[in-house]
Amino acid sequence: MQRLEMRPGTGTGTGPGARTEARTDAGAQTRTAARLGTGIGWRPEIAEAVEAMPGIDWVEVVAENVCPGHLPDSLVRLRERGVTVVPHGVSLGLGGADRPAEGRLTALAERAVALGSPLVTEHIAFVRAGGALTATQPLEAGHLLPVPRTRDALDVLCENVRIAQDALPVPLAVENIAALIAWPGEEMTEGQFLYELADRTGVRLLIDVANLHTNHVNRGEDPAKALDELPVEAIAYVHVAGGFERDGVWHDSHAHPVPEPVLAILADLASRMSPPGVLLERDENFPEPAELERELAAIRTTLSRTTPKTSGEPPADAPDARREVAPASDAARQRTALAQTALLSSLVAGTPAPQGFDHARLRVQSRALAAKRADVVAKVAPELPRILGASYRADFLTYAQARPMTGGYRHDALGFAEHLLLADRPEDADARRQLGQWWQERSGPAPLSRRPAARLLDATRRVLQRR
Repeated sequence: MQRLEMRPGTGTGTGPGARTEARTDAGAQTRTAARLGTGIGWRPEIAEAVEAMPGIDWVEVVAENVCPGHLPDSLVRLRERGVTVVPHGVSLGLGGADRPAEGRLTALAERAVALGSPLVTEHIAFVRAGGALTATQPLEAGHLLPVPRTRDALDVLCENVRIAQDALPVPLAVENIAALIAWPGEEMTEGQFLYELADRTGVRLLIDVANLHTNHVNRGEDPAKALDELPVEAIAYVHVAGGFERDGVWHDSHAHPVPEPVLAILADLASRMSPPGVLLERDENFPEPAELERELAAIRTTLSRTTPKTSGEPPADAPDARREVAPASDAARQRTALAQTALLSSLVAGTPAPQGFDHARLRVQSRALAAKRADVVAKVAPELPRILGASYRADFLTYAQARPMTGGYRHDALGFAEHLLLADRPEDADARRQLGQWWQERSGPAPLSRRPAARLLDATRRVLQRR
């Protein structure tokens, strides 16, 4: 899934009164175990196709890519037809050492209210590290990275989930992620970790069967064992997606057809309980609508051929019970922060690999992060590849090797342009002029601050003014 930074939006009635009302309604819906049905990930590129597809009960939208006050017309029409829309967050970093940022939680809550959603979802992952807890430069991964399955990390995650539950107007479900790398010295299996999380917090689970397959290939983990250990009654819904294998590594691309092994895991899960909802994810390389409909049909067929042993209906007090959670100790947060910062720094800043990690696999992950960073910057700033042409990707990857991402992707795009302009590049004068104009239009007025970032802006402006 693309990890795009949040677009600023406007509030839509998310004051304390509105949140209380929304939470009460959502709780009632959840207790009656309303089922979502079969859905698909809504993306602008396939919006018209999704509207025309038969049998779509619900859609999921990347929360950070919609503005509450300016919802896409397609989503508005789907809602008017009674199609449920669920916001799927990607930027909270619930598995990170820091507590969730209040602004990000507010933004996610606003989207849930604007979309009239019965629940919101996020990931069991960390997406940034560094900062005050480690007295180091803040770093952004631009990607979902795995949380170590340790008691420290579980304590931190449980408190972070509880903070999010309290801030959101509807129930929260959290998703297991795919990983290229495994942490050394883990104390629990994935199933045990998820069971403990759900048991301690009452949070619901979004189970991605494609991610279970990814972790089977990349980490040697048995999907059946993970399902054996899961609290299936806590499952809110299920993700299904495609990927590809290269050099013994499975890449969770969301840009390829769903393979048979993923459908087999879905069937195994469906034999244990009837999933309240199943959703097809596709983020890139969109096929013709007929192909997406065939994949949805394969999902429905898999479910129809499987008889669950239990109904899958959760107990009345199971979903989002918001149980009491003891705060994580400062020591646990700091240990988690140090471990995550060391890993992320090795992936994006070229520092030595932490002890116990597979160095070859870290190199694969590092290259994947840089490539994804280049791809997403090209999406949020499409003018850059147009201006730079064929040199864009090589130039950006060279830039990324020495400059880890410390903000969002739009900030990254500006930093890349500054880097080129200060180096008197690109060599083509017309392209350099276009790049300078693009940078000036987006960098805003002359900054008042004398921080290093402001001084860099000043320096770039002086370079442009000499031309």
